Amino acid sequence: MGLEIFEQVSDVETVIVPIGGGGLISGVASAMKQHAAENGRAIRIIGVQSANAAAYPPSLRAGEPTTIEMKPTIADGIAVARPGALNFAIIKDTVDEVVTVGDDDIARALVMLLERAKLVVEPAGAVGVAAILAEKIDAVGKTVVVLSGGNIDPMLMERVIARGLVTTGRYMRMRIPLPDRPGQLAKISEILANQNSNVVEVMHTRHGTDLQITQAELEIHIETRGPEHASEVLEALRAEGFEPRVDF
Repeated sequence: MGLEIFEQVSDVETVIVPIGGGGLISGVASAMKQHAAENGRAIRIIGVQSANAAAYPPSLRAGEPTTIEMKPTIADGIAVARPGALNFAIIKDTVDEVVTVGDDDIARALVMLLERAKLVVEPAGAVGVAAILAEKIDAVGKTVVVLSGGNIDPMLMERVIARGLVTTGRYMRMRIPLPDRPGQLAKISEILANQNSNVVEVMHTRHGTDLQITQAELEIHIETRGPEHASEVLEALRAEGFEPRVDF
């Protein structure tokens, strides 16, 4: 794969590769470092792991493969508790840096790839893009990101998309205490309509220990264009005397 990258992007300066056990990045880094050296040039190889299954950073600090206690991650395709000895030796000598990303970063990357690039990528394969979006990598010059795999369960994809929309500020759930009298729901609906936000779900309740007897609470889910638009919606509600509390 490393030589194929050179064939397609001859002036590449940085290559970003997911790391699980390390087999993929070992091969890419070995081939590209040797090819670059033979042609009198330098190339930067960066590996990316899930923060919940990141065995390489502590192993590289220790100078030897180290076993970690993994936590659940959507990037299960690269969840490895201990680097292999052979891969570790190659990575130690050829990979310039290893960074980590969280599941929210990965979800945001998956949504971006699906929406902008029209690519369905599994979570483990999207960690490189996640690292760039999370500004974990300074992607200067011509940069290639390896997207390694499209094996994602449809139900997981649904949850990941929802999470990605939340983390990018495009989906918001609010709880709004309001006077329990006619017209309040209509007033809030009008405010949201004027702000061009789309209502997805509404639940109205009069029960809650934090509510006064004369109050009700509106739980409302809306779609927005992003964080700035979400802030505008909240400000519009507050300007009319409402006190929205954002859950996510």
